[in-house]
This record gives sequence, structure tokens and C-alpha cells, in this order.
Amino acid sequence: MNLSVLTSPVRAVLATLLLPLAALGCSKPAYDTSTPEAAIEAVQKMLEDGHPEMLPTLIEIKARDVTFDDGVTEASAIAEVKGKAGDMIAQLWRVSKKVKERFPKELLQEANVAGDSAARSGFDFRALAQRVLGDPFGFITEQRERMKVEDLGDGTAAISIDDEPVFGGALTLVETDDGWKFNVPVDALRTNEYWPDTRHEWAVIASMMLGIENSLNDFEQEFDEGKIRSVREAGERVGRLVGESVVVQSVIYGMMKRDS
Repeated sequence: MNLSVLTSPVRAVLATLLLPLAALGCSKPAYDTSTPEAAIEAVQKMLEDGHPEMLPTLIEIKARDVTFDDGVTEASAIAEVKGKAGDMIAQLWRVSKKVKERFPKELLQEANVAGDSAARSGFDFRALAQRVLGDPFGFITEQRERMKVEDLGDGTAAISIDDEPVFGGALTLVETDDGWKFNVPVDALRTNEYWPDTRHEWAVIASMMLGIENSLNDFEQEFDEGKIRSVREAGERVGRLVGESVVVQSVIYGMMKRDS
């Protein structure tokens, strides 16, 4: 189509409609996960590139060969949960950037206070503000230099921090058709009564991710409107919004597991 023959208002409308489509056509960057070490590095690179929403793609949750009554497979249900988790993480990332831009000095001060407070009482809202809002993925960077990966030669790799197995060896890497990923020990977790087994249970987990994302959206709106005046208020507000959402979904999930 020759846009030059159209009036300026029409061209503006078309541009508004076409730009999002062009953005959709831009594929996300590919990350090397061909080795266990590369998979570890991919985590850091995703954060450095501003693509935290891709972190769930590095998680392997082995699905059963099961198709639920509505025709959805367990693999698809798990993929939905990972997708919702990615959306939630992306929203957390956006909110975190805004908080850091508005309260840079206060975040630094709160980090020091939170460290002293944690040493005295274990945890408080300041630790929440620093970790969840100020630097939600900082622990990944902090642990990277202390982390080692050992390819065991059987399609799995062990992860250790300061030469100690992470989570007692429960967190490992596994080789898949899509490269190396962090392996969730599904076989062990299935013995836990709270592990999702049905289509509806997986749907509630996905709804929980969506609920957290929506809570962060609500917080972002309040933040943009200037209703959040300090890091302390930010931590308290996020804690309340997200906490209420998680509690509601957890109650629903608990009732479903009880009835089953």
C-alpha cells in the first residue's frame, strides 16, 4: 500500500495499528544452553538483556503423557503456568525499574537498614522492599561467582554453591531436546499432597501467577499516580496486594486438593 496517498490522520492511525504487529514479528533473542555452564550463563544474560520473562523457559518440569477431559495435555497445562510466570516476572521487572528510578538513594539506605534488621529479627518489610522491589533478581548475580556446575555425564549436572550441593542436591540441570535446563524433581514432588495432578489444579497455579501479575499492575498504577511516597510504603503495599491474591488462590487450591 502506498501510504503517501493517504491523509496524515489516516497514516497516523495505520502506524498506530501496524507498530504493535511489527513488534510481534521481532523474535526474542536466542540463548546458548548447549552445556550446563552455558545454561547458567544464560540466566545472567537474560537479566542483563532485560528479558527476565524468559527465565521460566530454562525450567524443565517433566509432564506425564496425560490428556485431561477438556483435551488439554499436562504438558500444555505446564506450559501455560510457565507462560503466566513469565508475564508475572516481566511485570515485577518493570515495577522494580520504576521503584529504583524514583527512590535510588532510599533503596540504598533501606538495604543497609534491612541487613541490620535481618541480623536482629530475621526479616521485615525493608528486606521485602530491597529484595522484591529494589533488586528482585540480585541473588542470582550474588551467587554466580560462588556457583559451580559439574556435568555428570549421564544427561544431568550437579549445582553447588561454595562446594555444597544446592538444596541438598535437589536442584540440578538436565539435558533436553531444547538444551540444558534447571530440573524440577517432579518424581519426588508428586508424593507431596500439594503437587498439582489435575487440569483444574494446574489452572489454579496459572491463575495464581496471573493474580500476582494483576496485583503488581495495580501497584504500578498507584505508583504512577504518585500514591507511593517511599520505599517503605512500596514494600508494604506490594506485600498487601500480592499477599491477598496469593491467599485467595491458595485457599481455592487447598479446597480442591482436600476434595480430591
